[in-house]
Amino acid sequence: MSGKSSWIPYLQVTPLVLVLLLFFVVPIALVVIVSFFRYQMLTGLTPAFTFASYLDFLSNPTTWWLYFSTLKFTLIVLVLTFVIGFWIAYFLVFHVRSLIIAMGLFLVCTVPFWTSDIIRMIAWRPVLGREGLINDALVSSGVVSHPLSWLLYSNFSVILAYVYLDTLFMIVPIFNSMARIDRALLEVAVDAGASRWAAIRDIVLPLSKTGIALGALFVVTLVMGDFFVINVMSGGLAGSAMTGMANDLQVLNYPRAAANAVILLVIVLLIASGIFRLVDVRRELVR
Repeated sequence: MSGKSSWIPYLQVTPLVLVLLLFFVVPIALVVIVSFFRYQMLTGLTPAFTFASYLDFLSNPTTWWLYFSTLKFTLIVLVLTFVIGFWIAYFLVFHVRSLIIAMGLFLVCTVPFWTSDIIRMIAWRPVLGREGLINDALVSSGVVSHPLSWLLYSNFSVILAYVYLDTLFMIVPIFNSMARIDRALLEVAVDAGASRWAAIRDIVLPLSKTGIALGALFVVTLVMGDFFVINVMSGGLAGSAMTGMANDLQVLNYPRAAANAVILLVIVLLIASGIFRLVDVRRELVR
């Protein structure tokens, strides 16, 4: 009987293992294999083990510019989403006394996500355009003499769209971490003479590091793996690693696109490992 029961845990995890193999391991393995194929303009793909795609990819100055642009957008969006997400979560947890009201306000933050990303991105155009709502208000009020052209199809519009889309992914894990903090700790700190800012710095921020780490991982992954936002909001004037990959796919250069995907995956994994090295998320979650 004990011999049969020892197989039960393996049988229970078998469906999950099969799903991971079919939809995670196998696709990544195929991408890695294709990245070593040879590509020729007339003959197409040729199964051969070669580093030509990696060498061609890394020796191109455009590649380095695209990755620099990706990391720049990621860093800026990460900082902005952290600042906004931290204070929204802090307000909901420590300043809204009623849990029902706090959850209601939290759900209000999710309302925009009931609409497709495509519709929400297109909706920014009549707001930020030269003849949009913001420019009309600025010109009619006399703040500016002519419409501002940098509001749309610029780095500003790209960052604005990323922050608009990804802030919720920073709010949710930070809110979850802060909700487990005993409010009495802040009251004791204030009674002991600590200022509100000191209490936030020494109590709330350290105890929220798990949520901050998870939120940072979500934001980094979403921004670095995005193609649609930067393509729509920049009007083709800005680029990222994903736009370079899309261009390679359009000309059917699958080995180069696969090499790009492998390099991008390695960079994201290195960033994720760095985040998890700073914060032991597994230990914090089981507390």
